[in-house]
Amino acid sequence: MTGVSYQRLCRAGKAKKLALTVCMQKLLTILNVMMKSGTPWQRDCG
Repeated sequence: MTGVSYQRLCRAGKAKKLALTVCMQKLLTILNVMMKSGTPWQRDCG
């Protein structure tokens, strides 16, 4: 999930720190929605 996004951003020439920040934001958004909806974490999404 976030690993693929990180690699894609790095290949696109983005700074590693920026790519990491984007992935952290994505994960925090997902976790926030999970907390609000009461959805448990699922290790395998697809």
